[in-house]
Amino acid sequence: MIEFHLDSRSGVAPYMQLIQQVRHALRLGVLTEGDKLPTVKEVVARVAINPNTVSKAYRELEYEGLVTARPGLGTFVTRTLGADSLSRHEPLRRDLERWLAEAREAGLDDESVEALFLSAFRTFSEARA
Repeated sequence: MIEFHLDSRSGVAPYMQLIQQVRHALRLGVLTEGDKLPTVKEVVARVAINPNTVSKAYRELEYEGLVTARPGLGTFVTRTLGADSLSRHEPLRRDLERWLAEAREAGLDDESVEALFLSAFRTFSEARA
């Protein structure tokens, strides 16, 4: 089961953070079709968030066709994202973990690592556009 977390410094609305985390979990195979999402009450208790915010995120995921709510039972995943590329994830993940270790050895903190990665990602994406 997915465990949500919120980053108050990210500038991203809490409901969008929840949606992004579900999407990422679907892409990485952490969540698969039929899996149950935590209840609104469980998410509220875990991350100290307004229940309406969780409900809004779940409604948006349902609108996108990624989950379905079953009254009295919970919210369940109806489809995954990017399952065809899961076999290629692990080698890339190991490479990324090596890069992160090198960044730490070079003295970069979390914020610097994130800034460097996002900068490189944007440059790469713009060059391919």
